[in-house]
Amino acid sequence: MADETNSWTNLAAPTLDDFEQMAAAAFAALPPEFRSLVSDVPCVVADFPDEETMTEMKLESEFDILGLFRGVGLPQGGSLGYTGQMPNHIWLYRRPILDYWADNEDGETLGQIITHVLVHEIGHHFGFSDEDMEAIEASADTD
Repeated sequence: MADETNSWTNLAAPTLDDFEQMAAAAFAALPPEFRSLVSDVPCVVADFPDEETMTEMKLESEFDILGLFRGVGLPQGGSLGYTGQMPNHIWLYRRPILDYWADNEDGETLGQIITHVLVHEIGHHFGFSDEDMEAIEASADTD
């Protein structure tokens, strides 16, 4: 019995590699037609946003952002590849997501939160409304 009650003592926070795998699984669970829209936009996992992002987004803390679409979204002309333009990326920030999960009182799983952030950032790429993103998230196979 003591084994079961103390099994948490051997657990560790998911690593960056773990998060990359979770993000890949969350992406794979999204509706195929949605996935096909962004199959060429890489998803990068980092512990925190870099200084440039902190400054650009006017963040007070590195915990103030869970994810970010960095690049030129389709509504802003992102389908036209400008010379010198950095490629589009979706960023997921591991430590802020873990912090949000730990404070979450809604009972969302870590996988559900990662899916939510991923859909939200992909939605920015396409200029989707919040309602569109909620519908996509609801249709994700997160079981």
